[in-house]
Amino acid sequence: MTKLVLASANPDKLQELRYLLRGLKLTVVPARDLLPGWTVEETGRTLEANAYIKARDVFLRTGLPSVADDTGLFVDVLGGAPGIFAARFAGIQCTYESNLKKLLTTMLCETNRRACFRTTAVLVSTGTEFSVTGEVSGIILDEPDGTGGFGYDPVFLPDGLDHSFARCTPEEKNSVSHRSRAMRDLRKRLLGTDLLT
Repeated sequence: MTKLVLASANPDKLQELRYLLRGLKLTVVPARDLLPGWTVEETGRTLEANAYIKARDVFLRTGLPSVADDTGLFVDVLGGAPGIFAARFAGIQCTYESNLKKLLTTMLCETNRRACFRTTAVLVSTGTEFSVTGEVSGIILDEPDGTGGFGYDPVFLPDGLDHSFARCTPEEKNSVSHRSRAMRDLRKRLLGTDLLT
């Protein structure tokens, strides 16, 4: 079975990736299981650039196929902010809660609440590099709705649903989310490589 390294220290991403790639001849392991304390500076100007920085770094250090993703929240009325800085919108040492609070405070008097989540995932291996992107549109709620999920899930109402990502079951979220759309394409591309043989 192929070992695929997730170039992320985020346990929530690990759980989602394992779910979305289930059934393949893969064992998904987090980078820090192989590289204790692993971290890399994300200096890219796009989701794709940052994802490649992470995946290439882990591949070079381990020699194993590596996957990384980068996700942004793009809010129309904020000119696309927080965008690629969504995970650190409230500062370098911020939490999910502080990011949420800053977003809701910044949008307090705004009536246009349209936004989209976008995920770009990349795979880097010997002789293989590719990227895929998934997106979902929706609105930013006035206040949190639900306690599930992570990140901005409690305030993001995706088009076509009557409740936030934070109130979705894992199956429901993974049927429509930006990350699941990217990972479905990643899964298809993986099936066309020799990594699963």
